[in-house]
Amino acid sequence: MVATAPYGAWRSPITAALAAEHDGRPEYPGAVGDEVWWTAPRPAEGGRRTLVRRRADGREETVLPAPWNVRSRVMEYGGRPWSGAGRPGRGPLIVFVHHADQRLYSHEPDAPGAPPPRPLTPVSAVGGGLRWADPLLLPERGEVWCVLEEYTGDGPGDVRRALAAVPLDGSAAGDRAAVRELTDGAHRFVTGPRLSPDGSRAAWIGWDHPNMPWDGTELLVGEVTAEGTIRGARTVLGGPSESVPQAEWAPGGELLAVSDRGGWWNLYRITGPDVRPRGRDGAGAATAPGATAAPVPAEAGTGPVTGPATAGVTVTALCPREEEFGGPLWKIGSRWFAPLPSGLVAVVHGRGATSLGLLDPESGDLYDAPGPWSAWEPALAVHDTRVIGIAAGPRSSYEVVELDTATGHARVAGAVHRDPVDPAYYPEPQIRTFTGPEGREIHAYIHPPFNPDHAPPGDELPPYVVWAHGGPTAHAPLVLDLDIAYFTSRGLGVAEVNYGGSTGYGREYRERLRGRWGVVDVEDCAAVAEALAAEGTADRDRLAIRGGSAGGWTAAVSLTGSGLYACGTLIYPVLDLESWAAGGTHDFESRYLDGLVGSLADHPERYRSRSPLRHADRVSVPFLILQGLDDVICPPEQCARFQAAVARRGVPHACLTFEGEGHGFRRSDTMIRALEAELALYTQVFGIPSPDAPRLDLSGRPGPPA
Repeated sequence: MVATAPYGAWRSPITAALAAEHDGRPEYPGAVGDEVWWTAPRPAEGGRRTLVRRRADGREETVLPAPWNVRSRVMEYGGRPWSGAGRPGRGPLIVFVHHADQRLYSHEPDAPGAPPPRPLTPVSAVGGGLRWADPLLLPERGEVWCVLEEYTGDGPGDVRRALAAVPLDGSAAGDRAAVRELTDGAHRFVTGPRLSPDGSRAAWIGWDHPNMPWDGTELLVGEVTAEGTIRGARTVLGGPSESVPQAEWAPGGELLAVSDRGGWWNLYRITGPDVRPRGRDGAGAATAPGATAAPVPAEAGTGPVTGPATAGVTVTALCPREEEFGGPLWKIGSRWFAPLPSGLVAVVHGRGATSLGLLDPESGDLYDAPGPWSAWEPALAVHDTRVIGIAAGPRSSYEVVELDTATGHARVAGAVHRDPVDPAYYPEPQIRTFTGPEGREIHAYIHPPFNPDHAPPGDELPPYVVWAHGGPTAHAPLVLDLDIAYFTSRGLGVAEVNYGGSTGYGREYRERLRGRWGVVDVEDCAAVAEALAAEGTADRDRLAIRGGSAGGWTAAVSLTGSGLYACGTLIYPVLDLESWAAGGTHDFESRYLDGLVGSLADHPERYRSRSPLRHADRVSVPFLILQGLDDVICPPEQCARFQAAVARRGVPHACLTFEGEGHGFRRSDTMIRALEAELALYTQVFGIPSPDAPRLDLSGRPGPPA
């Protein structure tokens, strides 16, 4: 029987504990011998991540027990934290980063006696220490090559990065001098090296402040000497206004890369003497350092090249489309494409939603893999004819998916989605495009409230919560999210807005936010909320906004400058631009505001006029702050100052802080408390008699950290 109850008061089997139990996703898949491996979340075990292997018979096994935590902190957002190699007759050899000390470890899980992981790198007491990411395991050289991040002082900007070689024999475990640096640290940021099939060339990506990697990067190629060093590095693609987020060598020795030179991240082939491996078509060593760079002769239809490049290099578009074949490089080691031994290239591509496709680089033909998945992570791996990826859909969470390119068959290979409740309680998302100020398009996913056991009384309209994603150079994917279902199954609608500045819709769309952060994002979220109210989808008097990180900024600015929302939830938000720009965040994003707002020196009035902390006196509606006390990206000090400013005026609010949590909650107890507190905010503010929402103290009194 269907019971009549107000929106927001519906009973649901999707509890906060259930949502927390299924939070997180598999990441960083790879092939080790004939096995598929990946990292997996363990929210009930302190939020750690472990390695999981799927054996040939289909069994999934946890490789590393607690407290091992496979996670890198390079650039704070991390990157690929492990690599492995199969060894016939000896079992796999694995290298991984342990989160607690950020040391690189080697591990032989099948060795007699099951010895514990062995450290390969030392601990540094300086600043943030030594950190590692994107390892390339080279057993034949007795080394692992990776990104080294080394703190030189105690400040967030006292850091350098370079490519480095770590010996596998453990000789560097207590000796920093035994780590051999491969590059001179000429770039502030670098990705891990990619070796050509014959080992004679290395390719990597670098960039510098004030650019973010989606603004402009350089693809570099250098010669690998017989001694195992890299020399003669030259830029072959990219520049200050061209983003190259990934490069890989094809089995035949060609260099492939993603670039947005044509306005969309598309796939290109880069050819020329300085790119070609030694011995191929008579190519010699790389041009000596200091040689004069010349413009790249782009082929017809490939668009202009910006920035430095090596003379004689030719750039060819393999599948020019107004779609994205790449994305923002938030984490080192992301892979949107992967060359196959057959010559085909596996690609993640799309506009908004994404698909896994197989691209023939000679003909430009593109064939998509069948399946229900609408969002593919930039995490492709290849083994023989198989492509391994991480994907989810509107009715399924993220899974490890394997495509057999010989048969065209795709199947779930690990982390299989299993419905924890009847899927009738899941929302049915709507893909919508709205019109915002200046006639601009705004992309959004609308999740109407639904519960098979309940119906609203009469002509009541539902409350809606606008979700602003983080980044802001990021994207809300079209996937099943039990956090969203937690609200929609109780009668609260959710609108995920991919506001101007989001990725997935080309460079022009994401650059709408340039200089206008706190304006365009706020306007776009408001335009979607207003449209939903105007068309009778949402109750205009019961609109809320929520967001985390950069989305928390958008929500906070919305509360200080608009009377549209009745309340808001701010999750580890950015609240003060001036302190953020003056060393108040980590190195990676320390110059991010130069593009989003403008430099502080040139536009101090923007920093003052847009910062919520400066305008806390304008907040008049209840709000909730959720903040990790170990957050170095959006430090808790900003929230404390904001809370103090509004508390003096008696604005109803609550601030929950969580010990041991950083930027992004990982522990199940944290996620449960945060989700229940958010529901309590909405039910109390909207006057909903919710049967299972706990009370939230909105007096503003600081409570003890959780």
